[in-house]
Amino acid sequence: MIEDIKKDAQDRMGKCVEATKAQMAKVRTGRAHPSLLDTIHVNYYGTMTPLKQVGNVVIEDSRTLAVNVFDRSAIQAVEKAIMMSDLGLNPMSAGATIRIPLPPLTEERRRDLVKVVRAEAEQGRVAVRNVRRDANSHFKQLEKDKECTEDDVRRSEEEVQKMTDLHIKKIDELLTAKEAELMEV
Repeated sequence: MIEDIKKDAQDRMGKCVEATKAQMAKVRTGRAHPSLLDTIHVNYYGTMTPLKQVGNVVIEDSRTLAVNVFDRSAIQAVEKAIMMSDLGLNPMSAGATIRIPLPPLTEERRRDLVKVVRAEAEQGRVAVRNVRRDANSHFKQLEKDKECTEDDVRRSEEEVQKMTDLHIKKIDELLTAKEAELMEV
């Protein structure tokens, strides 16, 4: 029973790190990356559809993304969705392809993005700590129900704390790498 709780905590902490990594990937650096447009949904025949399902996003060069729209009648809707997004992008249509030049980041904008990334990292740390709290409360419940000893609970809590420290360290490494990436000119 204790092993199941530890395994579940390990899995959930890993998912917290992956979710934090995914959130940080959405924060724009100076380079073009197709994942920047992952959050955009297009009004496609009355249905909000992810951009990935309406067109193919490719990197044209280090500062330009291109969206090859599958259905020519959806080009206007895709352009509008990109403009309306909070990414501050200005798409240009050229036939069935929409080019999206990425403006260079200013120093002030870089600092703002670092703050955003730090907030994402803190949310990840909090999520990992919540998993630890849940696991520890399960251990206490097992002890209360007389299904394990106090020593087992203490050992298990120490192991979960080591897992927590390891996963928080991974999040901190992600944060350090992302900050360096954002601040490089």
